[in-house]
Amino acid sequence: MLLTPCLGFAAWSGTGKTTLLTALIPRLRQAGLRLGLLKHSHHALEIDHPGKDSQRLRAAGATQLVIASNRRLVHFEHGARDFTAAMARFDRADLDLILVEGHKHAALPKIELHRAALGHALLATHDAHVIAIASDDPQLSSTLPVLPLDDADALAAFVLQRWRAGALAAHSPGS
Repeated sequence: MLLTPCLGFAAWSGTGKTTLLTALIPRLRQAGLRLGLLKHSHHALEIDHPGKDSQRLRAAGATQLVIASNRRLVHFEHGARDFTAAMARFDRADLDLILVEGHKHAALPKIELHRAALGHALLATHDAHVIAIASDDPQLSSTLPVLPLDDADALAAFVLQRWRAGALAAHSPGS
C-alpha cells in the first residue's frame, strides 16, 4: 500500500485558500514535486450539463462514469463521499504530495490561513494538526511558525523543507 505525504490548507471561507494554492502549486512543481489536490466543496457538483452524453448516461443510472480522451480523464461518482473515500481515488504511484484545500477537520498536517480583517479565531487553538499559520497579521504571536500569507515563495520554501524532512504525515488509502 502506497503512503503519500499530505498537507492541508485550512481556513474560513473568503480567506484565500484557492488564491494561495494557485500561487503555491507552480512553485512546488518547479521544485519537481508531482502534486495531487483534493478540494472540499459545500456545493453540489454539477459538472456536466443537461442533454450532454455524460449527463444522460448518469441520469440513466450509471453510478460511476469515466470519460476519457487522449488529454484528460474525468471520473464521476454519484453519492456523497467523505474525506477518506475521496483520498482513496488518487493514483499515489504518480504523486509525491497531496495538497488538501478545506477539510479543516481532517486529521492531517495543515497550514492554517488567517486574515485578521475577517475576525475569526485561530483554528490552531483547538487543532493539534496545524503545523504553521500563514497570516497577513505581522503582530500575530504563536508557538507555531507564522508565515506571510501573501508570500508564496516563503510558503513554498516551508512546504519543501517539511516534505524533504519527511515531516508531512503520509496518508494511506482508507485511513
